[in-house]
Amino acid sequence: MSLKNLPALNVVVVGGGMITAEVILPTLLQARKEGWIGDVTLASRRAKTIHELRKQFPDEKWDGLPDAKDPEHSDADCYKEAIRKLKGPAAVLVATPDHLHTPVILEALASGHDVIVQKPLCLKVSDAHEIARLARQKNLYVYTDYHKRHDKAVRAAKYKFSKGELGEMLCGHAWIEERREMPLKYFALWAAESSSFEYIGCHYVDAYHFITGLTPKRVAGFAQAKLLPKLGKKAKDAGQAIVEWEDGSVLYVQTSWVLPESNPNLTNQGLQLTGTEGEYRADHADRNSNFVTQSGGVQRYNPHFFKPYNDWDDPAKTSWVGYGGESILQPLEDIRKLHAAGPSARPAMLEQLEKTRPLPTQALIGTAVNEAFRLSVQNGSRFVRFDEKMFPILEA
Repeated sequence: MSLKNLPALNVVVVGGGMITAEVILPTLLQARKEGWIGDVTLASRRAKTIHELRKQFPDEKWDGLPDAKDPEHSDADCYKEAIRKLKGPAAVLVATPDHLHTPVILEALASGHDVIVQKPLCLKVSDAHEIARLARQKNLYVYTDYHKRHDKAVRAAKYKFSKGELGEMLCGHAWIEERREMPLKYFALWAAESSSFEYIGCHYVDAYHFITGLTPKRVAGFAQAKLLPKLGKKAKDAGQAIVEWEDGSVLYVQTSWVLPESNPNLTNQGLQLTGTEGEYRADHADRNSNFVTQSGGVQRYNPHFFKPYNDWDDPAKTSWVGYGGESILQPLEDIRKLHAAGPSARPAMLEQLEKTRPLPTQALIGTAVNEAFRLSVQNGSRFVRFDEKMFPILEA
């Protein structure tokens, strides 16, 4: 299939937070320079966000909504205007807080646009089913950006497992913990609507599913709130889950977002797996690439996620490289192929992509475990099982 004659994709990004500033916009603007991304529009709730991002990308042309001189101007529905005006071939990229994903996704699907959404897909299994239903009805693509799937350390575990080198899975331990600046600064307005487990722990729930192909059977969740309430936040400090899978294997996921500000990693993270024929153990934060500078202090540097490098052809220019961007480029390329193939080819192509991409069928796993985690925490950490459609059911 040739993409040479396909017009560049126009993209609407909804949400202007940390991930948009540090990964999404650099990825899109770099792809536009390469000729396969067209118009870029960013829709955020507050005009202040647009003003700040324009300062961060002063030499780049993109449209921003709300387009108001007053930085305090707010328009929660401006994304609807952006989506209505979006001309195909196009994609809508959803980067709002987790609890706001569903209405933006449904708006994009209703307007006939393919969607890329930051993990998790949504917070309710019922919403996931509605998204899947509408996507099937309209033959549209909805991809959840679980960027850990693109981390070569995770891909290596999948490869070894697929070749039988780890045998049958027995148990695993994942840890992903962030500095307290996340709920206190970056997510201050909505941290209480989510949790460290739901926001980042879902990465490793999806990674276990990605590596093994297994489906979760039941979940027990635990959470603690000791520091953040003292600092005026209703959010939980930490959350842990025990996830039992269909084969009887167990994954323990440990999360928090109250690490000290002096922690050299923004995010500590890693994964350990034990199988009948082997073990996998990796620190996904400390890649043995570290800096100590006067301006930046101690930096445990992960060159694999998404970092700037000198461009090969013009060292004065910056080239952004890493799996954080690759996990956005892959679905954009999928969407281009879908447009190149035409409407009649879409159903078969989407059916094939369901097998290898976190489209709604696969993304449902993370959403179901998140909902089960919250239900378990609300009920004294009792186990929560799943029915045949992955709806959580509290065990007696």
